[in-house]
Amino acid sequence: MNRLKEKYLNEIVPSLTNKYNYKTIMEVPKLEKIVINIGVGDATSNSKLLEAAVKELELISGQKPVITKAKKSIAGFKLREGQSIGCKVTLRGENMYNFMDKLLSIGLPRVRDFRGVSPKAFDGRGNYTLGIKEQLIFSEIEYDDVVKVRGMDIVFVTTAKSNEEAYDLLNELGVPFRK
Repeated sequence: MNRLKEKYLNEIVPSLTNKYNYKTIMEVPKLEKIVINIGVGDATSNSKLLEAAVKELELISGQKPVITKAKKSIAGFKLREGQSIGCKVTLRGENMYNFMDKLLSIGLPRVRDFRGVSPKAFDGRGNYTLGIKEQLIFSEIEYDDVVKVRGMDIVFVTTAKSNEEAYDLLNELGVPFRK
């Protein structure tokens, strides 16, 4: 079993149950999924960039990404409806915990001038979004193979009812929030 999942079951569940007075274990918020999204705006002019992003996301997540398409046409961005403009991957279960462990122990410490992640990026329903400026913080990415340095959005979807519960859950899982 994964280190983080074990920690969740043995330490976090009892401490959150005490803090919020849950009646059953099912009420305790848990991490449902992690969605990683890379927007490739320049894919409109060069489709090779999208292929590179898909390959990098597959290396990082260990899962095959889905290519996302534009929902509507925007003339200002030279964008047509149905055009491929990015890729995303949804991690659940074992893969989710493995990725989170890798992100917290290897990825985030490699970010330059890292002082912790913002505690303000909750959406009001217990989900947390984290933006990363470059994919080079992950050890699977070779610097020489990178076509273009690009960022990604990582969304932690929890079953928490409020931001406060989600904050406590992610904090105990080891997300380094800025003080």
